[in-house]
Amino acid sequence: MLTGNKYLGLGVDIWSCGVILYALICGYLPFEDENTTILYKKIMNGEYVIPNFVSNEAKDLIKRILTTDPSKRITISEIKQHKFYKILKVNEDL
Repeated sequence: MLTGNKYLGLGVDIWSCGVILYALICGYLPFEDENTTILYKKIMNGEYVIPNFVSNEAKDLIKRILTTDPSKRITISEIKQHKFYKILKVNEDL
């Protein structure tokens, strides 16, 4: 949306969920900067760091969700098949 490309609702919503997932796991947002121009560049370039305490499964899902190219971003059905999602689903059922 920052680049002015056509709005693809589902892809944008998946990205937004990735930002929320990152924040829930890490305790802070993936993209932060006091300078708005630098912040937008970080978002558009997908520049963020996942802390070492995050599991490999969670890292993989976050990376696949926060892919800047919407055509390469993970889909809802792929998310539901992802190992981290399945771990969360099993824990939810307990």
